[in-house]
Amino acid sequence: MRNILVIEDEKKMSAFIQQGLEEVGHSVKTADSPSHARQLLLENKFDLIILDIMLPELSGFDFAKEIRSQSPTSHILMLTALNTTKDKIQGLDSGADDYLTKPFDLEELHARVRALLRRNSPDKASLQNGQLEMNLLTRQVLREGMRIELTTKEFSLLEFFMKNVDQVQDRNAIARQVWGADFDPDSNVIDVYINHLRKKIDSPYSKKILKTVVGQGYVLNKME
Repeated sequence: MRNILVIEDEKKMSAFIQQGLEEVGHSVKTADSPSHARQLLLENKFDLIILDIMLPELSGFDFAKEIRSQSPTSHILMLTALNTTKDKIQGLDSGADDYLTKPFDLEELHARVRALLRRNSPDKASLQNGQLEMNLLTRQVLREGMRIELTTKEFSLLEFFMKNVDQVQDRNAIARQVWGADFDPDSNVIDVYINHLRKKIDSPYSKKILKTVVGQGYVLNKME
């Protein structure tokens, strides 16, 4: 699961891309303008940014240069109806890592996304929040050096929280990202797994980090 930002001002297209990426397990946020995207970029770290060129306020070419200067580790995939060789060259020269033209096949988009995200693999082999560590390759979890045994679903749930530290996640987001798009967010299964995870990563320790935010959802607090 990776964090992806989709910058697209056409609502139907944005929703289509978001749903397609979430169905294969990614965490996706959307922005309909550069100003909206700037705010999200300040608040989140994204592994991949999918960027339309024909945007309000600023062209995607210019915005790609801005993104590249501020988020050098984020990959950029330009997704646009502009399909001339000149446009593609300009897009790549402005900082994009790849360029896909509309209309496109969703499977091709998935393949392009996978290829770009593989470049991040060495840097994303582990996650750390203070003394809580996750190795995504060996699937080993440690807190204060002590190993914590998790089930597959508990591991996926913790991975989601570790990639979104200090960000409150509502039940819909948890259901979509950990169980899939068709899962009922009102099911008590989410609460059961949150409690299981809490007992393993929190109960034995004095500092509690997996918190319930009444009326909003759950959050994994940052450990200093």
